[in-house]
Amino acid sequence: MATTSEDVWRLLAELTAAQKETDKQLKEVSQQQKETELLLKEVSQQQKENAQQQKETDKQLKELGKQIGGLGAKFGSFTEGLALPSMETILRQRFGMEVVSPSVRVSKEGQHLEIDVLAYTNGELNTAYIVEVKSHAREDSITQLKSILQRFRRFFPEHKDKKLYGILAAVDLSPELREKILQEGLYVARIHDQVFELDIPDNFQPQTY
Repeated sequence: MATTSEDVWRLLAELTAAQKETDKQLKEVSQQQKETELLLKEVSQQQKENAQQQKETDKQLKELGKQIGGLGAKFGSFTEGLALPSMETILRQRFGMEVVSPSVRVSKEGQHLEIDVLAYTNGELNTAYIVEVKSHAREDSITQLKSILQRFRRFFPEHKDKKLYGILAAVDLSPELREKILQEGLYVARIHDQVFELDIPDNFQPQTY
């Protein structure tokens, strides 16, 4: 079948139309690519901003942690300072202690021991008391005090023959924890009218360490 000039023109028209459609699609793809690149840039910028915000947040949290830690230390020191006069009265008048020393820190053979209040007397009584002061007592406060009592003679061999007792003094203490402390044979002291007082039953039997 012979190709006429009309067929040629028709094919050319179809090719031109197809080329126009292809150009249109290429423009759309190019536009989509530009939009995608713009979106990726925006996402990248947002990620950078988020990373910067995260750094700022981490910095603020770290600073807040330091402030809270500082406040905790200050409150702990305040609590110990509050406890000392009233605990000294209890230790001297109730238990007959001659020496009452706050904030005892001792190091021996690379080991360390910190005692909030250490009291002792020689002679007939030959007894020592260790007071652990807590603003908020928890179960691990019992473990901590017992550990100090058990390690005491290693650091103070000069007191090895003394009877040794423990007192847990707390500003905040739950009734359940109070019972556990007493069951361990440890004295309980609680704050009342800004002074510490012993909080033990009449039949309390302290544990000697």
